Amino acid sequence: MLICRALEDTGFVNGFSTRLGGVSPFPENSLNLAGFNEDTAENINENRRRFLSLFSGGFELALAWQVHGNNIRLVRKRGDIGDSDARSDAVVSDLTGVLAGVKTADCVPVLIGDPRTGAYAAVHAGWRGTSQSIVKKAVGELERIYGSNQTDLIAAIGPAAGCDNYEIGQDVIDDFRNNFGSDSDKYFTPTREGHALVDLHAANHDQLLAAGVRRESIHIAPFCTMERPDLFFSYRLEKRTLGKTGRLLSVVGRNSTQREPSA
Repeated sequence: MLICRALEDTGFVNGFSTRLGGVSPFPENSLNLAGFNEDTAENINENRRRFLSLFSGGFELALAWQVHGNNIRLVRKRGDIGDSDARSDAVVSDLTGVLAGVKTADCVPVLIGDPRTGAYAAVHAGWRGTSQSIVKKAVGELERIYGSNQTDLIAAIGPAAGCDNYEIGQDVIDDFRNNFGSDSDKYFTPTREGHALVDLHAANHDQLLAAGVRRESIHIAPFCTMERPDLFFSYRLEKRTLGKTGRLLSVVGRNSTQREPSA
């Protein structure tokens, strides 16, 4: 897996999974951590066991039923841990021993930690979530619920489909323009009539800036899932050619042995 050192150094366990080291047939030995419709529960549970074994201290996952929207799941007590049928695309918490996680296979995962309060968030930002400013909304929830100050936050943007490969249609272009105006055109590189490449990494980076996160506190993984199917699952590549693909997990949390948040 990949980690964001800046999050780790400020007390947050975190990780962006790869497709390596599992038991799923995608084509073999793949670490599919979700995608129950395309794999067996036995495979996924074993893959999750292997993934969680990379984190010392004993963690439980807190996930959501992702629907490409901008709803946010709040995990405030132990009974809320686990997979949820709540339709949401971000998970926020401040519990110890919990990993807030989101599932991706080309969409943008964003992990956020607040070293002062100990609160954290995992965000799933596809083009719909990005258009609906879900990462900016997650920052707002950390402020509203936990009293976070945006300038204290550290954010990591993980592997996703990159702007050299991710072509979208006029519907996506129009949706961005409706929400952000003509300023959103900077995220598009026209390819053919009614189509363009879109840079969701840049769009989410700019939303974090607009939410008040400091530029130097935003870290971007230099990987495109469509360029590196040897390392990551890619829905756009594999679903179309193979008929199925796995899912990555991106997680953030803190354990009880880490230092307490500062006052």
